[in-house]
Amino acid sequence: MIGAFKNFINSISSPVTIFTGAVAGFFLFVKFPRQATSPKVSLALLAVVLLFFGIGLTDEHFRSIVTTPDNVPIVGMLFVFGYFTWYAMRKAVVNDRRIERGEPTIEKLETDEKVLVFPYLIFIEFVIALAYAVGLVLWSIFLKAPLEEPANPTVSPNPSKAPWYFLGLQEMLVYFDPWIAGVVLPTLIIIGLCAIPYLDRDSSTSGYYSFKGRKAVISVYLFGFWILWILLINVGTFLRGPNWNFFGPFEVWDVHKVVPLVNVNLSDLIFIKGLSLGLPKQWFIREAPGILLVLFYLAVPPAILAKTLFKDVYKKLGPARYGFLVMLLLLMCALPIKMYLRWTFNLKYLIAIPEFFFNI
Repeated sequence: MIGAFKNFINSISSPVTIFTGAVAGFFLFVKFPRQATSPKVSLALLAVVLLFFGIGLTDEHFRSIVTTPDNVPIVGMLFVFGYFTWYAMRKAVVNDRRIERGEPTIEKLETDEKVLVFPYLIFIEFVIALAYAVGLVLWSIFLKAPLEEPANPTVSPNPSKAPWYFLGLQEMLVYFDPWIAGVVLPTLIIIGLCAIPYLDRDSSTSGYYSFKGRKAVISVYLFGFWILWILLINVGTFLRGPNWNFFGPFEVWDVHKVVPLVNVNLSDLIFIKGLSLGLPKQWFIREAPGILLVLFYLAVPPAILAKTLFKDVYKKLGPARYGFLVMLLLLMCALPIKMYLRWTFNLKYLIAIPEFFFNI
């Protein structure tokens, strides 16, 4: 029975199914937050996750991966981040219900019972600091530090993985050139986070948890955090094996596994497969379809959204802030779009100009 379960999980495990399932689960979470954060549904999901890990720990390969000292914090991160995301959404749902009934928010009730910072807050922080110190000591006793032998330039580990906090970027390298995945996208992430207070200046829903008042903003942030960052970190940690091949959770990492990859560029699909012609020698003719497609993606959707779905957002933010916001959203959506293009059409680059080392 357990063996059949493991084989089934391995058979349905692929980047497409895992990413699509995660996206579907995310949209159900933000579409039905009241049902998703209800105690019955939450406890049922927790039971399923614990059951999966319980069955997984009976597998020697799965157990060796999740119990590796480097990976234990990432497993814990899933539960910690999952709990605090649920907790914040639960408080937001409760507040939204109270607002609908004309009642004050929980935060408003709490402000009526003010206490002094000293000694109440200082005492709580001190106790928590002691608990963390004890936890770190116990951690260091029972979990060995992942120290290895001195680096040997003649021997490269397979798979060669970056630290866990860079594994999301390393996974992006599968779909983008290094200058995009290693420089442009991280820079845009930092710029986008810094720009949040200047783009979202609505103070009507500030000071308390609320999802209904900021549904779009919270959903976009959670999608970027959970789907485009935490999920990629876990894929790079637990599902990427030797030669950066994709393996199922219970599949043994075989260094000799061969995965046929026939990566093609957009120009190859158009001129060779579509028109049955050779590639033009001039790069600007060869890559004209890709350049026009990228320009269309960056120019047309903002104008359409400003007249339709984002009409109120455009009026609220104005042309400058709206343009900056939509550009960040489009660039963020470029990652899952490029991932699906690679998975479905083996598309490597939309624009490939090796003459100038410029590939998108």
